[in-house]
Amino acid sequence: MRVLFTCGGTAGHINPALGVAGRIKELLPETEILFVGAEGHMETELVPREGYEIKTVRVSGFQRSFKPQKIAENVRAVGRLVKACRQAKGYIRDFAPDVAVGTGGYVCFPVLKMASDMGIPTAVHESNAVPGLTTKMLAGSVDRILVGLEESKEFYSHPEKVEVTGTPVRVDFLNTDKARARREMGLDPDQPVVLAVFGSLGADYMNKAMVEFIARMQGDFRLIYATGKRYNGAVMAELNGKNLVGPGVDVREYIYDMPKVMAAADVVICRSGASTISELTYLGKPAVMVPSPNVVNHHQEKNARVLEKAGAARMLLEGKFTGNDLYDAVTALLNDPTAMAKMHVASLKMGVNDATDRITSIVLGLAEKGKTK
Repeated sequence: MRVLFTCGGTAGHINPALGVAGRIKELLPETEILFVGAEGHMETELVPREGYEIKTVRVSGFQRSFKPQKIAENVRAVGRLVKACRQAKGYIRDFAPDVAVGTGGYVCFPVLKMASDMGIPTAVHESNAVPGLTTKMLAGSVDRILVGLEESKEFYSHPEKVEVTGTPVRVDFLNTDKARARREMGLDPDQPVVLAVFGSLGADYMNKAMVEFIARMQGDFRLIYATGKRYNGAVMAELNGKNLVGPGVDVREYIYDMPKVMAAADVVICRSGASTISELTYLGKPAVMVPSPNVVNHHQEKNARVLEKAGAARMLLEGKFTGNDLYDAVTALLNDPTAMAKMHVASLKMGVNDATDRITSIVLGLAEKGKTK
């Protein structure tokens, strides 16, 4: 069997595909898997790290503006899209997949549209509460639309195609727990651990807040903090200049072993992308969420509000708090075991623990359908 995955742009789009690919390889080791991603994006690093081949196309999103320079960029984007469709068609023809699956990012459109036009069964997974432009554009072409949240179903005009599956997590999330993670990381089993992470590239506002946050720390908990690749040098220079990097502060550029690190944490400070939410709710981690303001249609804020309403997280809006406010919010949680326990239960209730298996089952079913054509 051959399975083609397409995803790109952010870890939130890439990791669900890696999760399903890993599960398929567990069940059917002889399966051939190919990824198609966007040229120059992080999937070209993360996918090969997991042992899969990846091909790339050049594609970009459309600007939602009528300013002359934005219109000109959209014209160029259309040209790139036409070329990407031709290139994707060539990859599909050469690989001859039994099924094609997309998990988010602009690259999904040319790949899944071409696959559908070529008679290959297709599925797109939308993990956010509100569908993005790519998913909307593909809704009429793909065979199945898989959504992460029950609240998402109302936004689709093809309800017969929609199935709530949850959002898959990587296989490593399925095989870890807090005690073992802390042992393997050499952490004190009794000291609270706080994880702070704001995306693969990082976020300027959040990094500035975290410097202020770290200045307040007095050794009462352990902090593991990812600056993001874009800001690591500047953040480390500021922390070292203020002599703020001590034994209780573990600052990293990027967290490659996220399943283990998140499992070890008591509280997570993070954005509210759908992949992050699926990981938090799988493990039942209390969270302080700061939605990214730099996303289309404020979908991260909508995601966070769903968790906040359920009692699984607390939300702070970027630009409306300081590092001191963030520190107070985290320590208030750590000092309130009852609140932490309630958030843990609420988070677990929101999780779809078998999301990976649900999607894998659908993908394998579509592949069998493809073989009978």
